[in-house]
Amino acid sequence: MIRPGITGKLVIALTTLVILAGVVGGTISLRSQERHLLNTMILGADQLSNGITRATWESMLMDHRQSAYEVMRSIARTEGIDHIRMFNREGTMMFSTREVETERRVTKDAAACVVCHAGGAAPRDRLDAPSRVRVSTAEDGRRRLMMVTPIYNEPSCSQAACHAHPGNMKVLGVLDVTFHLDYVDRELTAARTRISLVFGAMIALINVFIFFFTRRFVAQPIRRLMGATKRVSEMNLEQPLVWGEGDDELGQLARSFEGMRVRLRGALGELNELAQNLERKVVERTEQLKAANQKLVQTDRLASLGQLSASVAHEINNPLSGVLNLSMLLQRILKDDGIPKERIPEFRKYLGQISSETSRAGRIVSDLLAFSRRSKPQRAEADLNRIVRTTLSLVDHKLRMADVCLELALDERLPHVWCDSSQMQQVVLNLVMNAAEAMHERKGGRIEVVTRCADGQVVLEVRDNGEGIPQEQMAKIFDPFFTTKPEGKGVGLGLAVVYGIVQAHSGDIDVKSEVGRGTTFAVWLPLAAADAAEGRQAAAPAGR
Repeated sequence: MIRPGITGKLVIALTTLVILAGVVGGTISLRSQERHLLNTMILGADQLSNGITRATWESMLMDHRQSAYEVMRSIARTEGIDHIRMFNREGTMMFSTREVETERRVTKDAAACVVCHAGGAAPRDRLDAPSRVRVSTAEDGRRRLMMVTPIYNEPSCSQAACHAHPGNMKVLGVLDVTFHLDYVDRELTAARTRISLVFGAMIALINVFIFFFTRRFVAQPIRRLMGATKRVSEMNLEQPLVWGEGDDELGQLARSFEGMRVRLRGALGELNELAQNLERKVVERTEQLKAANQKLVQTDRLASLGQLSASVAHEINNPLSGVLNLSMLLQRILKDDGIPKERIPEFRKYLGQISSETSRAGRIVSDLLAFSRRSKPQRAEADLNRIVRTTLSLVDHKLRMADVCLELALDERLPHVWCDSSQMQQVVLNLVMNAAEAMHERKGGRIEVVTRCADGQVVLEVRDNGEGIPQEQMAKIFDPFFTTKPEGKGVGLGLAVVYGIVQAHSGDIDVKSEVGRGTTFAVWLPLAAADAAEGRQAAAPAGR
């Protein structure tokens, strides 16, 4: 459906208004013209009726009745007159120009008599011309004007010797003259035609004027404003709105809009400048936060290293003591002339033990150095199970000293993950140490480390049967410097560092805890690209 524009709406509205005004005005004009024509015709009819009445009165006075009738017949043949009738006082038709009259006597309710006998009151003997006129429509559809003229009893008539009418009888009868209104109807039809033509031409001229006026002074300026608003909505603020019209409402609106465009362009420029400055500051602050985060991770690593130092030193001391004892045994076996043959197998056994213990000490030192090494973060495909085993080797002795049982449930078919191995090692260490410290020297403490694959991700779970975390503290456990440990036991950075590392690896971490029954930390990590592609290929046949 096509909706008219503002020009069309104005044309429709004003045309409707003009049509209503024209219909009202034309109707009033036609009725006025009709009244004027009827009044003119009534005046002529009254004069003609009086003339006929006078001629009839003269003929009757001279007792020339037929002469009066011939005069009326001659007048009835005049164009515009339908017929002439004459009634006496009793309502009997005395004469008619019609050859056939079906009604020879009428009552007071007849059309010719009702003008004087209306309402059943005494008859009126003096009436003005309009009161004696009635207009009706015949069966053939033609309108007729009927005028009734009383025939008065003049003194010259009532006093004549030939008349029998007493002097107190005022009205002797009536003359009924009926005229055709064809002329009046033709004039009204012609007037309607003229009014319709003039009215149609006026409407056409008004519509043309309205169309060009609204198009020139309303539609085109509004289209220009619409184009300007569209450019502003598209953030094209460089093209100005050129307005050459006067100081009307649209001109004031255009100037206000242009001022708004200029201010908006200036504000946008300021916003762009602020955005650039903000972006630069965000980049700078991001770099500072990255550096601070690296320092935080390294600080947490050093803190963990400090906790492990005594335990690792004791762990290294055991194989070194064994090497020392075995060396002393070897010295006893070794004689000046060499090794006795019967003790060579024993000698070799002790050498193997020395080699094993030395390798053990070297491996512990190597793991400790790898953990403490400050390296640039670098992500690659890594075996999470290997990271778990390497890390747990550093805390195994500390857990045994705390009487905590460590259980591993590692999925040997676990896919590789895309991660920084050193940072993942720190995640495992912090979660395990946090679980161990949650025991608070509780007897029968148990920590379970689980790896599995679920929903296309690798999951690392660290479960303990410690005291649990109260519900009101669950929302704060990853906040920096928040800790529930006694003073001197921790600064509250471990879980905050874990959370930051996991988020940086596009992973997720959630916690489930029940007071008195333990806590479970679950770390979700994305698969490496190659393993993810293999997983999709393996799942394709089942999907099909």
